[in-house]
Amino acid sequence: MHENRHHHPAPDFTPEHRTGILPTDAPLAVPFVPFQRDNPPQYSPEDGFPRGTIFPGLDLPWQNTVNRSHPAAGTPLGEIMELEFAVFDLALYLDTHQHDTQAIEMAAHYTDLLHTARKQYVEEHGPLSHGEAIQDGKYTWLQDPWPWEYQERRG
Repeated sequence: MHENRHHHPAPDFTPEHRTGILPTDAPLAVPFVPFQRDNPPQYSPEDGFPRGTIFPGLDLPWQNTVNRSHPAAGTPLGEIMELEFAVFDLALYLDTHQHDTQAIEMAAHYTDLLHTARKQYVEEHGPLSHGEAIQDGKYTWLQDPWPWEYQERRG
């Protein structure tokens, strides 16, 4: 499952894709979201999650500063977190770019990977949500370890 996520070619992060459009008088204390261009390049879920966006054009104003405190990185739980983030970020993008077929296909692909990863995680480690806590007629939510306690890294 993990290997299939990397089949798409690396996006072109030319300088024009690393700059969003902000009003020149935008104060720092008031949030502004740059207007996104159509068909923007994307980071992979694992690169976008610690950046807070999968879109390089929204990686502002800190110019690609990456949050290095992702304790679940490299674990099955970390992969689920990254995929959920990517699906959600693409959904926000599609709210304003609903005709971007490439983004729709990518969102569908990540959603499929997410469903597979969640199913596998629940089978191996237990539920991630209350909706997954009833298995074989038993309530399994209170079984250890909790998802955030699982720290086995991906190989």
